[in-house]
Amino acid sequence: MKPTVLPENPRFSSGPCVKRPGWDLNGLESEFLGRSHRSAPAKARIREVLRLMRALLRLPEDYRLAITPASDTGAFEMALWSLLGKCGVDVLVWDSFGAGWATDVVEELALADVNIIEAGYGRIADFGQVKFDRDVIFTWNGTTSGVCVPDGVWIQESRTGLTFCDATSAAFAMALPWQKLDVTTYSWQKALGGEAQHGVIILSPRAYSRLETWEPKWPIPKIFRMTKNNEPVEGFFDVDTINTPSMLCIEDILDSLLWAEAIGGAEELIRRNRENFSIIEDWVAITPWIEFLATSPAIRSTTSVCLSIVDPWFLSLSSSEKQKFVSGMCNLLEKEGVAFDIKGYRDAPPGIRIWAGSTVEKENIVALLPWLEWAFKRGKDVADQ
Repeated sequence: MKPTVLPENPRFSSGPCVKRPGWDLNGLESEFLGRSHRSAPAKARIREVLRLMRALLRLPEDYRLAITPASDTGAFEMALWSLLGKCGVDVLVWDSFGAGWATDVVEELALADVNIIEAGYGRIADFGQVKFDRDVIFTWNGTTSGVCVPDGVWIQESRTGLTFCDATSAAFAMALPWQKLDVTTYSWQKALGGEAQHGVIILSPRAYSRLETWEPKWPIPKIFRMTKNNEPVEGFFDVDTINTPSMLCIEDILDSLLWAEAIGGAEELIRRNRENFSIIEDWVAITPWIEFLATSPAIRSTTSVCLSIVDPWFLSLSSSEKQKFVSGMCNLLEKEGVAFDIKGYRDAPPGIRIWAGSTVEKENIVALLPWLEWAFKRGKDVADQ
């Protein structure tokens, strides 16, 4: 039967992600809008954003962080262009974004000594192949595959290369082993539900030392430059952004950070995410036509939850027919006001993707699941007619 209870908030997009509970545009401070980001009051707001991020992430005191242009993509590209080239590179690939970093390293930076360690959707790369006298590039949480690094045990303490971690849908949702991460990036439009187009880059002392001593052999676009006259720009790791940030976005993320601090900090953010995921996990366990795209429970993302339809009827369809069926399901749910933006990523196998981060209220997850069953059955019935 058609369910009667709608999710109060149907936003389950994996980016930009849903705003925090109770968010209201009118609740943001507006006195800083139209002010220069170089003004003392604006700098104070930016500095507070960085302070709260550092505190919530529990960063080591000697780690540096800065706000970058162009979301997580800009932050990670900045790291690649500024820090690679000193040694060989291992690139771990198990989702679309990891594949994109591999392409940039091989085709754009044209590094000669690159080893790509790849796994298909739903699986994770073989960590045993990684050589830690080389730079290592990987995505902590595959937003497009629902595959997540289980821990940092595989990363050697005695490494001489740097680890480059794209943590965009893991930061503020999963405990990250900072002593194993040298370069970490994320965008606050993911787990914190902030507005898009701003990224964050975090450098360990080892990565900062590379910045001080290494000069890449290629020109670096201004938007990626963390150095000037071969010296790190210290102000960049304070409040001197490379280009003009949106002060409205600064106010928005400050609102999210203050909310996170008020509800209990990182522990509560992680707990809320795990609770949301467990609801989906329990449902998958009793629903025969659906399964996680990630093959092993140890590597399943708790934020960007990617699901595959495994009903024998569906599996008998052609690739285009599968895509059409999933699109029809998602369009139906959007039309009913149940769920927005839950179709799997365009490069991933046809399926459903549900954001289950801490800004999603668990009641909305509970209300969504019966609608998924209804939409699947209805789509199948229509196709069989």
